Amino acid sequence: MRKTLAAAALAGALVVTAGTAGPVAAVGEGPGYGGNETVNTSILHTYDQLVAELKTQDAKQERLDLEVIGQSVKGCDLYLAKYISNPDNPTILYLTQQHGNEQLTTEGALEFIKHLGTGKNQGVLDGVNILVVPMLNPDGAMGDVDFSLEDYIASGGRHLTRNNANEVDLNRDHVAKVEPETRALHNNVMRKYGIDYMIDLHHQGAQSERDGRLVSGSILHPTTPNVDPAVLEGSKKLGAVVFDAIDPTGWGHLGKYVGGSAETISRNGIAVEYGISTLLFEMRGMSDHYREDYVLGQKSNGYLIKQTVTTLEATARAIADGSIADAETSFWDTLAEQNTRSE
Repeated sequence: MRKTLAAAALAGALVVTAGTAGPVAAVGEGPGYGGNETVNTSILHTYDQLVAELKTQDAKQERLDLEVIGQSVKGCDLYLAKYISNPDNPTILYLTQQHGNEQLTTEGALEFIKHLGTGKNQGVLDGVNILVVPMLNPDGAMGDVDFSLEDYIASGGRHLTRNNANEVDLNRDHVAKVEPETRALHNNVMRKYGIDYMIDLHHQGAQSERDGRLVSGSILHPTTPNVDPAVLEGSKKLGAVVFDAIDPTGWGHLGKYVGGSAETISRNGIAVEYGISTLLFEMRGMSDHYREDYVLGQKSNGYLIKQTVTTLEATARAIADGSIADAETSFWDTLAEQNTRSE
């Protein structure tokens, strides 16, 4: 299974290289499901496979420490991967899979963790503390829920659902903190570590476009009026680093996400409650859904994993070397809000 994922990522990288000779259509213009593409969940890490890989990396990497921060509704341990070299360094949290059917960001986060154990990010860990929650909603990711998924599209052994086992959207629970997954995140991560930045990684529908081209993803800073201006500026700088790393590549094309101001959403609520600069990154397409226009054909998987890895590596490096302070945020003023392409 890991060989399959590696091959997908490699295939994506090869098309990026070759794409300079002609139109690049891998992520943004890659095929949607449309009833014609296979959407096979067996190529994605199961919860048990993810945990096994995290433990393998923990044994191999001296600077990695794994912590169980709580349990899901169904009793799955929730993991935090920690790289804390100096408590005085700035700290960034990468959060994935609040929604269980949005898994390619988790695949990318796992690749990023592997890279941190190699020379690919030499010196980065000396300047930044990195926290990764690679799967906040394992019950949804495994389809182990107390409601019907009979209309969901994917095949390959399991369905993946947005909500947790109680049919609650975890990304609408950041004020009340009713669900065990959100309580674990807040009690044992947000309140325990001095976090300066957070990127909340998600997936959106497959038909969002900017300037007439389907996007590979979209970004947004906090939009609640209660956010501190300095926190907002830090969020915009974080977004600038991501935009500059992805949008000029030829295979990436980012839009401005259209999102609300409710503080039940992590992007808003966490920024206000903890004074953390936050960024939402919504990748194109979902791993499973009951709506065909939300599911992306698997030919784009390698690119979306690559997009996640690039995002995590670029932001970690910018924070570590201090260059995030010079990030130019004026692009936010002209970045077009995405719209949904009409079929």
